[in-house]
Amino acid sequence: MGKIKTGKQMERHLKGMANHYRIEILLLVAEREGISLEDIVETLGANEKTLGEHTRRLHQAGLISKKYRGKFVEHALSPYGKTFVQFLKSFQRA
Repeated sequence: MGKIKTGKQMERHLKGMANHYRIEILLLVAEREGISLEDIVETLGANEKTLGEHTRRLHQAGLISKKYRGKFVEHALSPYGKTFVQFLKSFQRA
C-alpha cells in the first residue's frame, strides 16, 4: 500500500476531475489510451479550446499523462487517473 495522501493532495485530484467534460474525458481516455485531442473533440462534440483546457487541467491534477508525437498529443491515464476511473465507474452504477 502506498503513502497516505494529505487532504490537500486529495483535493488537487478531486478538483482536477470536478467537471462533466473532465469526467467524460477520463472515461474516454480509459477506453482509448493514446487518444489525441482531435479525437476527443470529435467524440465528445465540444469546442477544441474548451476540451484542450480540460485536458490541461487533468494533466496538472496528475490524472492523465501526455506524450507528444509530432503535432499530435496522445493522452493516457496516470496511475491516479486509473484509480479515479475505477471510482467513477463504480459511482456510475451506484
